Amino acid sequence: MCKHEDKHCPRCQTLFECKAGSIMLCQCNTIQLSAEERAYVGAKFDDCLCAACLAVLQKEYILSKEENDMQ
Repeated sequence: MCKHEDKHCPRCQTLFECKAGSIMLCQCNTIQLSAEERAYVGAKFDDCLCAACLAVLQKEYILSKEENDMQ
């Protein structure tokens, strides 16, 4: 049986359904993160985040990388 769990995003506190047992159906699967982006998010948070926050953190990582590359 697939494991589905209601969770609150640790970043924004939005309630979402985590489908870790059926990851292809999970809302987080709509955001494609590179290995570096996953490491960036993982360094800040230990639990699942909502797709909206994953998208924001992905943009934050890209911007910080661009700023570092310019220096």
